[in-house]
Order: sequence, then C-alpha cells, then structure tokens
Amino acid sequence: MNSRTLNRLASPSCWAEVVFDSVYVLVQYIIIWLFKPPPPPGPDYPKNPKGRIAVIGAGLTGVSSAAHAIAHGFDVVIYEQGDTVGGIWAHVNKTSGLQLNSLLYRFHPAVLWSCSFPHRDEILKEIRRIWKEYQLEPRTRLNTPVTSIKRVPGTGQREHLQDDPAGSRSRSRWTVNDGEDGEFDAVVVTVGTCGEPLRVDFPGLRSSAWDVSEDGTIDEGKHGGEQEGEMFEGEVVHSSELDNARLEGKRVLVIGSGASGVEAVETALDKGATGCTMIARDDKWIIPRNIVLDTLIAAQPFGREMPLSCVWERTVAWWNYRAAPELVPARRGLFEGTPVVNDEFVRLVGSGRCGYVRGDVERFGRGGVRVRVRGREDGPGEGKEEREYDGEVVVLATGFKKPALSFFKEDLFPEGYDRPNLYLQNFSTEDWSVLMTNSAYQNAIGTVHIGIYMRILLVFLMDPDARPTPKDMKLWVDVIRFVKRGARGGALSFFTYMELTIWLLLFHVFRLDRLKWCVCNGSAA
Repeated sequence: MNSRTLNRLASPSCWAEVVFDSVYVLVQYIIIWLFKPPPPPGPDYPKNPKGRIAVIGAGLTGVSSAAHAIAHGFDVVIYEQGDTVGGIWAHVNKTSGLQLNSLLYRFHPAVLWSCSFPHRDEILKEIRRIWKEYQLEPRTRLNTPVTSIKRVPGTGQREHLQDDPAGSRSRSRWTVNDGEDGEFDAVVVTVGTCGEPLRVDFPGLRSSAWDVSEDGTIDEGKHGGEQEGEMFEGEVVHSSELDNARLEGKRVLVIGSGASGVEAVETALDKGATGCTMIARDDKWIIPRNIVLDTLIAAQPFGREMPLSCVWERTVAWWNYRAAPELVPARRGLFEGTPVVNDEFVRLVGSGRCGYVRGDVERFGRGGVRVRVRGREDGPGEGKEEREYDGEVVVLATGFKKPALSFFKEDLFPEGYDRPNLYLQNFSTEDWSVLMTNSAYQNAIGTVHIGIYMRILLVFLMDPDARPTPKDMKLWVDVIRFVKRGARGGALSFFTYMELTIWLLLFHVFRLDRLKWCVCNGSAA
C-alpha cells in the first residue's frame, strides 16, 4: 500500500464518502423491500392473465412497463426494432449518464444503483437485469419493427366509447403487424423522444448521410455530398458517437448547447483535446448535481414561469455560475425548458478550457466555422458580427429525431390533441387503452413515473367504471390549457414533478371510486 493510498484512507472526506455510499445503498434496499412488485415465479406465469398488453420498444420505459404489467397478472409482448434491449442507452457513449440523481430516477422499484449518477453500462445492466428477472426475455420480439397497429374490427366503436366507456363494444382490441401474436387489450408505446441521431446539413459540411467506422474514421463512401465553396476537411461526428473518435491533441468544435453538447465537451477534454469551443444557438440553464436543490426546484407546482421564479434562478446563478456568470441565460426562464444537470461545464468555460459562443452557424470552411455572433440578450438570428473559429473535429450535438407514430392506423391524435397534448400527458384522448409513456414528453424538471402510469392503465383494464370517455379526456387537456394559458411553448410542453404529482392526485380525488385501486396497488407492490 503506497503513501498516496494511505493518505486517502486517512482523509475525512474519504470516510464521509464511504458513509454516504453505505446509506445510499441502504435507502435503496428499503425502497426495494417496500415497493418492488414480486417477479413471476416462472416463464409460464400468468397462466390465466387478466389481459394482454403490447409494449412498443424495449428501452428503459418499455422494460419497466412490461415488468409492472406481468407482476400484476397481465401477459405482455414487447416489440423492439433493434437487436438488443436498452433503447437509447444502447446507442450512446459509455460516458453518458443520468441527468438526475439516481434516487430521483428509479425507473423501476427493483433498481439498485451503485452511485448517484451512474453511467451507460450500469444503466444497461439494470435494464437487462429487470428484463430477465421478470421473465420478459421470452416475451420480447427483437429485430421486429412495428409497422402497423390496428383496432380489431367491431371493437372500440366510437358511438359507444363516447357515452358508454364501460360497455363491451366500446373496449378496443388491437393487433400488431400481421396479428401473429393475437389480440391485445391495450398498447403501451415507449419509443421515447430520441430516435436516430439528427445530423444537420450545415453549409460547408459534406452530406450528413455518413457513419463513423469502428476505428473512429469517417466512411468516405457515405460522406460524399456536393456543395459549392470550401468544405470542412476535418472529422465530423455526432455527439452519440464519441467512444471511438480520435480527439487527442485536436481542437474540437461542439455545435449545440444541450446536455449532449455539455457531455461532448467533457468527453473531448478527457480524451486529450487541446481545447473546445461550443457554438450555442440558444442558452440552457445548468443546475448543479445536488439532490436537495434539484428536488426543491422540481417541487415547483405550477409547471411554468411565475413571479417568484426569479428566486430559484438567482439561487442557481449564485450556486452554479460563479465561475462564468456571463453564461446565465437572459432570454429563457428556469421553468421554460429542460435544464442541463452538471457541475463541471461552467468551470471549464471559466478556466478557459472551453470557449462559449452564442451565435448561428453561417458555414464551415476548410479548418473551422464562421459564426454570426450575438450578445447575451439577443435571440437566434439576431447576431450582426461574423467571426471564425478554428477546429479539427466537429461534434454535432444536434440531438435526435423524434420517433414517428406512423404505425398507428387509427386517428388517435387529432389536431389539438396530439403529442404532448394528451390526457394526463400520456394517454390518447381518443382511446384510454393507448398509453404513450415517455413518448409525448418535451421538457420537464423531474421524471415521468412509469409505474404509476402503468397502474392507471391496469385500473382502466380491470374496472370499467374507472374508464374516462374521450370527452372527459379532452376536457382535462382543455382545463390544463386554460390554467397554464400563456405558458411558453404551450401548456403541456413543460411540467415539473410536483405538477405531475398534482395531476395524479386529482385523477383520484375527482373520482373517489378510483381510490380503492390505490389500496389494491399498494398491497400488490
């Protein structure tokens, strides 16, 4: 044992960390003991299912939803277009991790995290562990893209659905693709909001239809678009493809200021990049990785900017922006978009290791990018001064495409009631048997409670009297619009965890006959 190790063991901070980690794990074991649904006793369970549910997507949300369903006596089939479970977490960098403290991101009661902010590999390990523990492996159809979801003829008849949600003819049945797996009583769509990487065709970059090869180089056969003028001669990668990118000793340009852009800066510098410059089209709030402060912010009940929101904004600015106060957003409130959760990025900017440029990309040249720079108070497109920034590698932190819902062959999302304007922000207003968990989400501070939404669906399936009519569900959306009128981006484009909790409480308070299911669900958990 060397002197460095001995000094660390003698450090009070080392022992404080050990105590914290031990308490952290103990708290999780208590949560597991209290709330974990019992796993199926075998692969044949349930022999007499209460219903059948199709789950579209085998990511974190899909696996959790299916695990809840089968633990409560429902049979499930999971459809996954890829060759593995894990969803978006199977397609990001190994350095990618949770944006929220893992105590606030328990996607299933059986999850056991090792630390506050686990990274990709641990997240995938937990997803796959629950997938196997709840006997979901034989119920998963890998490499099976969903191309068609149809209502079985003669079910879910609209004239009965409006006036008699409990009637047998009003209850929908569904088939997936060719119907080989039979009929389903409900469909849970868990395709998320992040599909394929979004590659923006900036002037001066070759065609975006390229891939990164396994050794980190560009496949020129796929990177050969034609444009007039000088073309960028360096390497171009998407922010989700940095594991094999060669960044050591290079100057990196990061296009985009969201969570993936912040992570790209940290990854590039860790890989030995000589420096980074982030080109930010819009500012994002960056809140610290502090579970107490983050929980208090998520406890704001209004889900929008309010007169006293400035108190939280000043608190975050004092706490997290002291190294670079010029980064504090001037045009966006804290409760108007999903914040980035990070402790290091502002310090990297303050120390000069990363440059931060507000502006719009004009075009790329051979060795860099020309940007129309703007001030802190200016909006996108309002910059007047053009500047050039050198770089040898471009990282497109431009996000992901939103997955389409073209597989639905029914009109389930009419104008004005499409994503995110759904009942409880997750149910189709046209049919309660279609649940869109984490697939209608746009912006939030907090998380969608996968288990609660799944149990609400199970209540609808088991109790005809608890089912809402399309009229009821649209009325709920309209009331939220009225209460949050004037909210930036729309009433349901942003919510806080406390606002979500209020929705779910009122869901039971306004229909007291549903309260019995709270007791039943609690006993089952």
